[in-house]
Amino acid sequence: MAVYVDHRTEAPDSVASPSHIAWHPLHPLLAVASISTASGGCVDIYLEQGEHVSDAHVERNFQVTSLSWHPSRPILAAGWESGEVVILNKQDKEHHAVPPNHNTKITALNWSTNGTSLLSGDRHGVLVLWRMDQRGRVQGPALLKQEYGKCLSCCVFRPPPPGEDFVQLAKAAVSGDEKALDKFNWRKAGTGAPLKMGLQEGLSFFITLTDGSVHYVNEKGKTRHVLSTDSLVQKLLFMEKRDVLLVITENLQLSLHAVTLEGEAEELLKVKLSGKTGHSADIILIDHSLVVTALGETVIRFWDLDRDENYVLSPDVQFGFEGGECINCISYCSAKGLLAAGTNKGRIAMWRKASGSDQSIRALEGKEKWKLQAPTELEGNITQIKWGSRKNLLAVNNISSVVILSEQAISSHFHQQVAVVQVSPNLFNVTVFSTGTTHSLRVDMNVNGVFATKDAVVFWNGKQVTVFECSGDAFRSAGSFLCDSPVLSVHGENLYTVEPYRVQVRTWQGTVKQLLVFSEAEGNPCLLDVCGNFLAVGTDLAHFKIFDLSRREAKVHCNSKNFFDLFPGLGGIASVKCNASGNKVSILVSKVDGNIDSKICFYDVEMDKVTLFDFKAEQGNGREKLSSGQSIDKSVVEYPELHSHIPACHFWDQSEPRLFVCEAILETGLQSPDQKKNQTESTMDVWIISFFSTEEHGLLLQDSFPLPSSYQVLLGIEVPHYYFAKKLGEAEKGQAESGSIKVSQMVVRRPMRDFIGLGDCDKTTRDAMLNFSYYLTAGDMDEAFKSIKLIKSEAVWENMARMCVKTQRLDVAKICLGNMGHARGAKALREAEQEPEQEARVAVLAIQLGMLEDAERLYKACKRYDLLNKFYQASNQWQKAIETAEAHDRVHLRTTYYNYAKHLEATGEHSLALTHYEKSDTHRFEVPRMLSEDLQALENYVNKMKDKSLWKWWAQYLESQSDMESALKYYALAQDYFSLVRVHCFQGNIQKAAEIANETGNWAASYHLARQYESQDDIKQAVHFYTRAQAFNNAIRLCKDNNLDDQLMNLALLSSPEDMIEAACYYEEKGEQMDRAVMLYHKAGHFSKALELAFATQQFGALQLIAEDLDDKSDPALLARCSDFFIEHAQYEKAMELLLTAKKYHEALQLCLKQNLTITEEMAEKMAVCKDSKDLSEEAQRELLEQIADCCMRQGNYYMATKKYTQAGNKLKAMRALLKSGDTKKIVFFAGVSREREIYIMAANYLQSLDWRKDPEIMKNIISFYTKGRALDLLAGFYDACAQVEIDEYQNYEKAQGALTEAYKCLSKAKTRSPLEEESKLARLQSKMTLIKRFIHARRVYSEDPKEAVRQCELLLAEQDFDNAIRHGDVLGFLVEHYVQVQEFHMAYRYLEEMQKRIPPMNLSYYVTPQTIEAVHRGVGIPISRTLVPEQMCHSSMENKEVEEEVADEVEDH
Repeated sequence: MAVYVDHRTEAPDSVASPSHIAWHPLHPLLAVASISTASGGCVDIYLEQGEHVSDAHVERNFQVTSLSWHPSRPILAAGWESGEVVILNKQDKEHHAVPPNHNTKITALNWSTNGTSLLSGDRHGVLVLWRMDQRGRVQGPALLKQEYGKCLSCCVFRPPPPGEDFVQLAKAAVSGDEKALDKFNWRKAGTGAPLKMGLQEGLSFFITLTDGSVHYVNEKGKTRHVLSTDSLVQKLLFMEKRDVLLVITENLQLSLHAVTLEGEAEELLKVKLSGKTGHSADIILIDHSLVVTALGETVIRFWDLDRDENYVLSPDVQFGFEGGECINCISYCSAKGLLAAGTNKGRIAMWRKASGSDQSIRALEGKEKWKLQAPTELEGNITQIKWGSRKNLLAVNNISSVVILSEQAISSHFHQQVAVVQVSPNLFNVTVFSTGTTHSLRVDMNVNGVFATKDAVVFWNGKQVTVFECSGDAFRSAGSFLCDSPVLSVHGENLYTVEPYRVQVRTWQGTVKQLLVFSEAEGNPCLLDVCGNFLAVGTDLAHFKIFDLSRREAKVHCNSKNFFDLFPGLGGIASVKCNASGNKVSILVSKVDGNIDSKICFYDVEMDKVTLFDFKAEQGNGREKLSSGQSIDKSVVEYPELHSHIPACHFWDQSEPRLFVCEAILETGLQSPDQKKNQTESTMDVWIISFFSTEEHGLLLQDSFPLPSSYQVLLGIEVPHYYFAKKLGEAEKGQAESGSIKVSQMVVRRPMRDFIGLGDCDKTTRDAMLNFSYYLTAGDMDEAFKSIKLIKSEAVWENMARMCVKTQRLDVAKICLGNMGHARGAKALREAEQEPEQEARVAVLAIQLGMLEDAERLYKACKRYDLLNKFYQASNQWQKAIETAEAHDRVHLRTTYYNYAKHLEATGEHSLALTHYEKSDTHRFEVPRMLSEDLQALENYVNKMKDKSLWKWWAQYLESQSDMESALKYYALAQDYFSLVRVHCFQGNIQKAAEIANETGNWAASYHLARQYESQDDIKQAVHFYTRAQAFNNAIRLCKDNNLDDQLMNLALLSSPEDMIEAACYYEEKGEQMDRAVMLYHKAGHFSKALELAFATQQFGALQLIAEDLDDKSDPALLARCSDFFIEHAQYEKAMELLLTAKKYHEALQLCLKQNLTITEEMAEKMAVCKDSKDLSEEAQRELLEQIADCCMRQGNYYMATKKYTQAGNKLKAMRALLKSGDTKKIVFFAGVSREREIYIMAANYLQSLDWRKDPEIMKNIISFYTKGRALDLLAGFYDACAQVEIDEYQNYEKAQGALTEAYKCLSKAKTRSPLEEESKLARLQSKMTLIKRFIHARRVYSEDPKEAVRQCELLLAEQDFDNAIRHGDVLGFLVEHYVQVQEFHMAYRYLEEMQKRIPPMNLSYYVTPQTIEAVHRGVGIPISRTLVPEQMCHSSMENKEVEEEVADEVEDH
């Protein structure tokens, strides 16, 4: 909280009455234009405390009409009645006159946005624009001169469009942005837009005339008419963020116009502001959206442009304003969020705007955002008020003088039961709690600090000290002297002030009695604090020292300590205080930036050790010992709310040395900029924390609570109370808070948690309670009970029980309730033990003790919203109960609505009760009951609700009152057709009842009507309506009694099985229409009876229908009988189905074989009994499956046969069936999954029958299956076949050799029955391999030794078994080719003739090319026979070559 100190301007004697005031935008300079007594008028400049600037006084014989400050420099332009414009340069102490262009009153005077130009306009419409230099002198001729012919009034410059951000552009260029770099390169600058540096000229502006027209002048000096209004423009504002022009006329007509760059305007909005006209209006715009007007009324009017709404604010009489006090002028300070208003009674009203970004602030509407502050009182009638300069000073013109107000924090102090709080700059509120008296003390000086004791109150301001002595019920001045000490403390009759390196001990009159000297190393004393009989002194070099004041002279109690040595790494000392015993010192730390650190430092004088408490420390590490050899101390109870706080002030109790308290505020760095503005007023983020500080337990958190909203700041602590300064003008809320005692207007004391309800107890009780609190906080329950066991006061035990709510100690609470005799509470606590949550059990205790806020908090903490809902209901907080149910406890939402409705009904609020009965969905019963005595209201409610249940209830009520016509009307609205028919029948209007029943088809109505017709023997109608009512048994009864057989059949088919059987019996007994009897037995599910009748009466069609509905649950004998019937009539498929249904699988199979019925998959599945079936043994099941498979084989259904053989476990037969199908993929798959030798061999044998030469995959499977089947002799045969293929097809003897080698390996490993046969085969293979090897060798050595190769080939031709291994054509062809190459054509011809003998002529070209044959014949001179020239044949395609390679690779792999 702050007060505003007023400084009256030190005006020269010649100044009479101020007429204009203007603040410089940046500097603390105030310009005041006044009416001079000696001459017409004058202009003066004043500093922030009202000091007159002597060199800046200008007088003329005419009055000043306009003032305008340069936007950045201390240069003032003043316009006069005569048309003269004078420039005052405060910095250079110069005056300059603008060249005369006006001869009448200056009505418009404005600097351009960047201060390079000055615009002036007069009453005759002459407008001149000058270029000005940095000293305020005119440069050159006028830039613009325009004559409008009418008086100019308002002028506003249009800000220029923003240029390039030079700094950001430079950073981009350094980081490598080529485009940014090019802008700094003069050679490339012409390629893009020019770089705009520095401020733009911005010489375009809007100007208004007295006829209501608005003109726009652009930078080139061209004028265009923008818009016209119906009267004189009173306010002209340009909203640059939106490019919108705001115009307010004398008639309070507000209009918004969107303005283009060329100055064209389009009207966006036009409204008429409320308020009286004819009075000079003060109009401002706040945050570009809020228009505020002061019209000399008792209210300020607001118009929100964004929300399109208006509201008013008025001063409150409770804050000291008078009724009917009018507001003349207003001004807004955006930095502080303060709106100041001057009244005609000399008071300044201030409203603070709620700031912040949270939803609660945004949700505030209109006037709720503005909070009225305490007023500042001046004299006279305030006509002008202006905020200004960077220091946010407020200038006030009250006609006779100008006053400058500056904000200053309030001074307050509490000591020895005396509290002093500053109310206004010179008025102080003094409260003496020992006597309960309050005094107002006025001081004739500006006060910076105050110190109070039981004997005196001392004020000082850094220049002067004034002492007021307490004399009885009054204060009288005891001394005043000059002293420039910035701090001061008092003990007894001694004052303690500071000067360089010394503390002075003075009398009340200022006489120095003693000097307490500090060395240069210790520094200058700058901090003083007195507690008990001890003085703590802190220096600017972070040293502190404690003095004992208990004797006549002050003695050193604790030698000087260096804070940096004790707490290395921390900042300086911001505040130092000691406890009442002088053995503990607490220190607040200042950081380098001047802000307070989050740490509190404690120093134990006797033990010479330090402790550090940090609000930001993590849980479990709140304090740590910093002295050597000390471990981290145990943590205090953590409150998460405190982790973002820092200490603001701290106090030790005046008499209890263990008790320490501090006030913690939210750290400014964690607040948004808007919240920082409002920091002094925001008490939601301020906490009061108290500790016990002892050597045994260290620091123990005793209590913490948020600062109540009505309190401003903590003043101190003295057991059993905290002492607070109260906010100015705030209504006292302390009475509503538990235990708060209102003492005075400005100071309030609040009992400590442990002393609530004890009042001013005696010292014994106080000490006992304090010890109890200490030991309880330390967790030492034995000592805690020892402390208070002798106390018999019920209030003490109740207070302890309340403490148990805070500490959640239910075991202690039970003892407390017993000592209190609180039986109901003890019972409730015992019953609450079933609740699983500790907080829920504690909340029950809190409720029993009347601590409803704590109970609410505890229920919320454990999220027991069901109990919270019950609590709200029980405490009559129905709105909160409903909100809780809607948000968290929806299962009890309707119950909550119902209970609230019952409560409202009990209180007589029937309309609200109606609403909540409806929400609880109980209105259909509860509302008629509630309104039963007010039938008219009930009828209105029924008609309004249009609810069928209510209409029906009301119709029944009317029927009971014999009002049948009205009852029929409401039954019809309720669509209660049964009641309509019932009433019509009662009235004898049976025809109308029949129409209703036929139209609606309502069963109840139809049944009632059928009963009526039956009673009248109208059987036909009775049957009809029984049928419509679905009461078929009654309709059947009537048909049987009246021989209505046709209708009986239809009704029976619609009715239940029991009714069908009854009707079938009727037809059977009658002996006629037996087909109907069979059908009804069938439909009723009585198949045996239906079949019996069908066989008896030979109804074959009916038999077929019945057979379709038979299933496996039917009687097997019945199924067999039906199947025999179908076999007799050659319906074998139907018979087959029935046999399968009867599980006669063998008979069904025989029927298939006998009648050659194709077994479908569905039939086969039905025949295949599942393994778990108990109908057949496993052996019988296998036999059945094999029979099914055999049947499928005969029918050629090989896939089905394979499946059934597999199910029967006969894989060999399954494989044979699959082989017959010829499905290679399935054969390969089946062989792979069967894993049986015979099946592998069968599959391989089958695959050999395929064209395996062209499909490498088949060949791979053959080799794999023979190998897995261990049929190595067969595999050897396959390799032999592969070798022959290589020779016959591809002449590839090398690969054939490899295949034969594999065959030899396999055969040598094979176990055959005949060893002789095996040896024979091996010898044959060996011979074959030897011959092939010789031929391969011959071909290989041919390139090196052709003769040897030829000799080997000729020897091969002579071998006996040559034909079994090598083809003649290959060897002979080789020899022919050789002899052709060596030109021995006769030898070539001889071998060619031998080829012709052994090989058919058409195959010759396979071994020898036609070109070679022609060469041979040509060489020997013999013509070629026609038979020797066959057609050219391709040896093989590319595809065959690929297959050859793959086969060869496969052979080599094996």
